[in-house]
Amino acid sequence: MDYVDDDLRSVVNHWWFASRTRALNAVMRPILPQKPDFLLLDIGCGAGNMIHYLSNYGRVKGLEIDERPVLKARERGYDVDQFDATKPMPFDDNTFDAVTALDVIEHNKDDMAILADSYRILKPGGHIIITVPAFMWLWTHNDDLNAHVRRYTAGELKQKLTQTGFKVRRVSYNNFFVFPLAATLLLLRRSTDAKKDLASHHLNEDEYQVEMEPASPPVNAVLTSVGKVEAGLIKYVNLPIGTSLIAVGEKPG
Repeated sequence: MDYVDDDLRSVVNHWWFASRTRALNAVMRPILPQKPDFLLLDIGCGAGNMIHYLSNYGRVKGLEIDERPVLKARERGYDVDQFDATKPMPFDDNTFDAVTALDVIEHNKDDMAILADSYRILKPGGHIIITVPAFMWLWTHNDDLNAHVRRYTAGELKQKLTQTGFKVRRVSYNNFFVFPLAATLLLLRRSTDAKKDLASHHLNEDEYQVEMEPASPPVNAVLTSVGKVEAGLIKYVNLPIGTSLIAVGEKPG
């Protein structure tokens, strides 16, 4: 891809982001057409790190609550408005073909408000695609840096989608292969109160996003390769455990 700045290059080449993107594409391609008139809303889009990829499916509009990443996204040439998506979004009913909320709803006390209004603005037959962190028992300092309110189980996410009217198409854990090592590392850090010194816009006015935890080039390459294998698997089956979740809901119509 063409990188508009070094920050974006650093993010999209990080194994975690790259693996999530591949997994999302594996889940989305079978259900979403790729055509110019397809309208997609990316809620909580931040600085637009995913908009380049999402644009493969059609025309993307972004919403973001924080002014700092909004300004960065606009600098990158993306169509992003500043708005709090827990409030009724400024769109007519049945406007969008798809809505994405990628690692977004876990930041909000009223996650149901976002899901309910996403249902309203989706066209009948439209889809919502969600990613969230998994399992409250994996809570660490990284969740604090990201200003998370909660982490989810597959059952909890299914229930919330169903309660807001969606037909659940898929719910799968992600980061399945790295889960044993990742969970062990997260729990060890919590038990020793070890905290990574990472930049976060939730804690520092000079930042516009949370810094990705650095990985050495060899480690990043290995974990990126693992993510490629997992994306091939998640295309066909829902994975039983992982550090994250991917869900797809459909508005009946």
